[in-house]
Amino acid sequence: MTKAETLLSTDAAVPRLAIVGSCITRDLWPIRGAGSERLLYISRTSFPSLFAPPVAGFRPARGLPGDLHAHEHAALVADIQKTALARLVAFEPTHVIFDFIDERFDLIAAGDSLASMSGEMDRSGYLAQPAFRTRRLAPRLSSACDRLWREGVGRLAAVIRATPLRNARLILHAARWATHQRLRDGAIAPIRNVELLAGKPVEIAAYNALLERQEATFAELMPPLDRLSAGDWQLADPDHRWGLSPFHYVPEYYDEIRGQMARMGLDRAFSAVSPGALAPDAPSVPAA
Repeated sequence: MTKAETLLSTDAAVPRLAIVGSCITRDLWPIRGAGSERLLYISRTSFPSLFAPPVAGFRPARGLPGDLHAHEHAALVADIQKTALARLVAFEPTHVIFDFIDERFDLIAAGDSLASMSGEMDRSGYLAQPAFRTRRLAPRLSSACDRLWREGVGRLAAVIRATPLRNARLILHAARWATHQRLRDGAIAPIRNVELLAGKPVEIAAYNALLERQEATFAELMPPLDRLSAGDWQLADPDHRWGLSPFHYVPEYYDEIRGQMARMGLDRAFSAVSPGALAPDAPSVPAA
């Protein structure tokens, strides 16, 4: 019997949750432990990148490059060296939650590999390495990137069906970029001057349309999924721990998602957390 089957065989078991995606779902847990000991968090990657070979010739820094924190560097190195998928399978989660907000970044083609052109990649200085010197960019909103993403989802679905991940309950956290923010006085105002990376402005509508396409493709190719959504509370919070962003929501958003998870039987995922303790956390899972 696998770890996941053993945990699912008892109602008293604490779920082993894996998150593949962005900090939206990770922000449901408070800082440092207290309910997140059984949590695996894979971020700053993309489905096409998960299945690419490691970037040939890449050399991770011994220390922390640029201004990156340890958790940011760990996620970046995992994406470049392609260690995340093996960790996910080995973790044997009882539940896997997918959210697609990290699927907004362009993709870098480096030799035979792909990597996510995340903010961490931009800040790390790694693009100056010979491994990336002849890189090419696949814009996220291009039809080519859509095709790569569909292929990645198909490969992920095959891995799930062929590994212990088939025992996990799959959950899609369906979110959209907020178009408005709630100010401190309660007033609602538009979000303006949105940038994907520093100095690179983007239009929210285009990325929300991308999310709709991605969710449709995901539902078509993957095994059956449950769904989390709190569309009524998709308002940006200027006082969010990580700052104002179209996907840093007001506290009620996280309350609603946690409530939906509890109704799915995942209340024990938060059992060590005091009620209302929704201080968002940073990613904490090492690259390997």
